[in-house]
Amino acid sequence: MAEITTLSSSTGLVRRLGLLGLAATGICSMLGASINVVPFMIQRNVPGIGPYVLPAFLLAAVPAVLAAFAYSLLASAMPRAGGSYLYASRGLHPYLGFVASFSQWFGLSIVIGVIAYVVIPFFRDIAIGMDWPEVAAWLEVGWVRVSLALLLLWIFVLVNIRGATFYERTIVPLMFLMFALGAIVIVAGFWFNPTDFANGVQEQEGQALVTDTEATFHWPTFLAAAALLFSSFIGFDSIAQAGGEAKNPNRNLPLAIALAITVVGSFYFLFTAAVYHTVPWQFVAQEAMRQDISAPGLLRYVLPSGLAVAIVAGAAIALINDLPAMLLSVSRLMFAWAEDGIFPRRITAVHPVWHTPHVALLLSGGMATVGVLGSHFAGDFFLGIDIMVTSMMVNFLLMCLTLITIPYVNPKLAQKISIVNNQSVRKLLGWAGTLVLFSFLIIHTQKDLGNETEAWYFHSTYIWLIVMLLASVLFFIRWSTLRKKGVDLHHQFSTLPPE
Repeated sequence: MAEITTLSSSTGLVRRLGLLGLAATGICSMLGASINVVPFMIQRNVPGIGPYVLPAFLLAAVPAVLAAFAYSLLASAMPRAGGSYLYASRGLHPYLGFVASFSQWFGLSIVIGVIAYVVIPFFRDIAIGMDWPEVAAWLEVGWVRVSLALLLLWIFVLVNIRGATFYERTIVPLMFLMFALGAIVIVAGFWFNPTDFANGVQEQEGQALVTDTEATFHWPTFLAAAALLFSSFIGFDSIAQAGGEAKNPNRNLPLAIALAITVVGSFYFLFTAAVYHTVPWQFVAQEAMRQDISAPGLLRYVLPSGLAVAIVAGAAIALINDLPAMLLSVSRLMFAWAEDGIFPRRITAVHPVWHTPHVALLLSGGMATVGVLGSHFAGDFFLGIDIMVTSMMVNFLLMCLTLITIPYVNPKLAQKISIVNNQSVRKLLGWAGTLVLFSFLIIHTQKDLGNETEAWYFHSTYIWLIVMLLASVLFFIRWSTLRKKGVDLHHQFSTLPPE
């Protein structure tokens, strides 16, 4: 009988993240640019969506909820670092688990950089609201914006390295502050009306508001918008990536995922509905074609200066909150790959005092730095969002497929699923999620390839395919190396990593 060679005996991670910290990780990964920018800039990215943003958002929730079910069920059976990679590699196929999670890591790492870059104009708007024109002008200088974005990014790399407790004490208060300041938008949006807004535009701009444009409903446009708004729900999977550091993981991981998607979905819908209640969609569409816009910028016409500054600060905090949560997510993916031997073993290094994968965090910060620089030179942050949407749709699709295949591929782990004991219901959820997500992926890809761009590399689909090709080459090189070292690959990729 051949000797079984394994790659690790202990991770060094410590289970210190409670339910609130896990839920905050998912919530803060989901709320950010998605809530303050995407529902309004979508009027430029998907021309013709007009007044149908909210219905498109509701449709976008369907695949997200189905994917959340798949994540919750799989998390209950495999509570380890690297969540989505681990689920697919153990319940579907190691190759598919790696390439999908690699594209997820790439997409999210780039978006971390995009977010760090996008948040600086919110600081500029705060300076404008505080009547600090010199500071505002300074923040518009290119090298200043890039430098501050990088500083912000690396501050939160350090927050993550300092340990789960320090991370939780940072992200939870920021989450509650974000909700408190975001509530101002909801109350103000429903308090004022289009007449108040028209009067504000007349007073500040000296021009009458024109809202006589009629909208025509087109299914292709509506579906393309729903596919893009799907990005609003991306982030709850970061909870699964922290599975190796979660307290009482079999209970807390699924519960945190359910809390995150419910809270974020409700808050997002109220927030967007409030803004569109006061600001006519025609004005949003017109401004989106002319310049980058956000919720605070739109509501400044009806709010006193003090409240306007407060909601800009809330938007900035919502964006900032993305950074620590998403850094946790992408670093744990790298950590899990290294545990399985697909990445160099030294990436599994855990800090002896803070018990965090500091090498993986530093490398993830380096990749996010590329996102900052790419945003500056490309000049279009939606490219980064589109790459992320493609990556996450594929990843969510594979999670739903794993729910179908795991009873056959890995029956021992399938028996550990502690939620929804009925096998037929699990398969139904898996098939429903697979079909819906596949449809959304086709729609999103068609929209991307149909867009006219200055160069081929501004199409997110081509960038994603290149990333998948690189991931495939890397996987098969490492797979061959592991085989030559005598690692029992079947055993390695059918059992869970150690605690």
